[in-house]
Amino acid sequence: MKSEWQMRRDIVDVGRRIYGLNLVAATDGNISARLRGDRFLFTPAGSCLGELRPEELVFVDRTGRVLGARRHSPTSELPMHMEAYARRPDVGGIVHAHPPVATACSVAGISLEPPVLPEVVVNLGGIPTAEYATVSTAQGAAVIRDLIADHDAIILDRHGALTVGRDVYDAFRKLEKVEHCARVVQAAQQLGGVRTLPPEEVALLRSMRQ
Repeated sequence: MKSEWQMRRDIVDVGRRIYGLNLVAATDGNISARLRGDRFLFTPAGSCLGELRPEELVFVDRTGRVLGARRHSPTSELPMHMEAYARRPDVGGIVHAHPPVATACSVAGISLEPPVLPEVVVNLGGIPTAEYATVSTAQGAAVIRDLIADHDAIILDRHGALTVGRDVYDAFRKLEKVEHCARVVQAAQQLGGVRTLPPEEVALLRSMRQ
């Protein structure tokens, strides 16, 4: 496992990539990473992902209690991240961002869960949409609880996407894939309609994922 300082630098790098790709705006979004001993690093509340500094990240334990000097508070979406970590011991990094097309799909009531792209089925296990939750509340953890066990990407109704991975880079790449899928679905609808994969192919792809 990487050192704490290197993981801080990784989070800063991923934050700048997310911001640079316009997957968040202003102070939207948050990132976290699991360290040894079930300790975690979080981006601070009210921070711009494109302007993070390694020393600003907040160090917490598995109860969400801030460790060390409290110069910053962790993101208000900490309960949602901690729910994902609790349900998925294999997860080492989490990204929550507001990819515009994927978010627009939820606003329009368009689900990205139907199996359209084979790489999405294999790599993400589908992209379900969680029920609406008031931002920055414990509802965020509740609405992902039954979805996160089997999915690496979840659309948060009107509130962007949550992706999990082996580390923050893996979670970031899955975020890119979510937005790419949303763009493909959007274009397909404009071109005449969206065709889903046949059930037997979906079963094969899911077996490949396992």
